[in-house]
Amino acid sequence: MAKNNSAYPDSVDRMINEFSSLPGIGRRSAERLAFHILKASKEDALALAKVIEEVKNDVGHCSICWNLADNDPCQLCSDPRRDRTRVLIVEQPRDLIALEQTGMYRGVYHVLLGRLDPLAGIGEDTLTLDGLVSRIEHPERNAGGEAIDEVILGLNPDMEGDSTALLVAEKLARTGVRVTRLARGLPAGTQIEYANPAVLADAIHDRRSLEAD
Repeated sequence: MAKNNSAYPDSVDRMINEFSSLPGIGRRSAERLAFHILKASKEDALALAKVIEEVKNDVGHCSICWNLADNDPCQLCSDPRRDRTRVLIVEQPRDLIALEQTGMYRGVYHVLLGRLDPLAGIGEDTLTLDGLVSRIEHPERNAGGEAIDEVILGLNPDMEGDSTALLVAEKLARTGVRVTRLARGLPAGTQIEYANPAVLADAIHDRRSLEAD
């Protein structure tokens, strides 16, 4: 075992290293988090550890829409009040949450779990496009077993999002399904998760048809 050159006990140093590996967390922030855990009661600290364990054990992806879920299918796909003939495509679960908070959309979703980004090594094969095409071509695989009439592209309005939208449109062209996209009420270069509900509501309401070239 390598010798620990830190002034911290081994377990504390490992905890700091784990925190610092999280996105947006530097060494100093990791130390503050570690000391917060150390100062918390044993019950509170172990409660946090238990929640992390439960999330990793119990939360997966919906087999229909690929949203995060602790039941399969997820609660949105299982809800008979949703319009299952409309599917809104988003990049990540956090985008779905932002759109749901507007209260303007009552259809179902499909989460790509990413977007095209060749520089980061993210290609078509890493997205859940095959699952989307399968839902369209085989209605029994869609939520409620209903046929999909419209696919709405709710991807981020930046270069990677637009490239992904074009790929999706090309993939869906042969299916004959109607393809629309959120209106450009979303400023170019922004992220859906950071847009305010009013802007997202306008984008949903003013969506327009999109045809692949």
